[in-house]
Amino acid sequence: MINKDYGLHDIVQMRKPHPCGTNAWEIIRLGADIRIKCQGCGQSVMMPRNEFNKKMKKVIQPASQQA
Repeated sequence: MINKDYGLHDIVQMRKPHPCGTNAWEIIRLGADIRIKCQGCGQSVMMPRNEFNKKMKKVIQPASQQA
């Protein structure tokens, strides 16, 4: 299994786009469950960590690079 490194406030790309048309999500909560917020419409979704690991494609922008 590939280790995917992500952290709080990272912007990630998911495998399927959100119905609003964007594919960028911000991680706003980490734990056993992960909450992500759509960067297009602001809707948030919570899912178990193992489901998130399957659905996440890549980190677009780490929190350390955000202004």
